[in-house]
Amino acid sequence: MKTTVLKPSDRITSTSRLSRICSYCLSDGVPRRSFVVALIVGAILNLINQGDALFGEGHINPIKIILTFAVPYCVATYGAVSYRMSGTRTSGGPASGK
Repeated sequence: MKTTVLKPSDRITSTSRLSRICSYCLSDGVPRRSFVVALIVGAILNLINQGDALFGEGHINPIKIILTFAVPYCVATYGAVSYRMSGTRTSGGPASGK
C-alpha cells in the first residue's frame, strides 16, 4: 500500500483552503440565505414527514424536526460555498459572471 506524504507547502494550501471555506460559510449573507431556505424547505418537509403527528395523534420526533431543518441549511450553505470556490478556481475571485 502506497502512502502519500504531505509536504509543508501542501499543508499550508489545505489549511488556507479550509480557512477560505469557513470564511465563505460566514460571509456575504450566506448564513441568512441558508436560514431562510431551511425555514421554508424544513417546514414543508416537516409537514410531509410528520404531518400526521403534528395534526393528529402520532408522536412528534424532535430529532427528526431538527434534522429536517438542518439538512436544507447545510445543502444551501454547501451550494453557496462550492459556487464561490469554483469561481475562485476559474477567475481568481468569486464568480464574477464571466
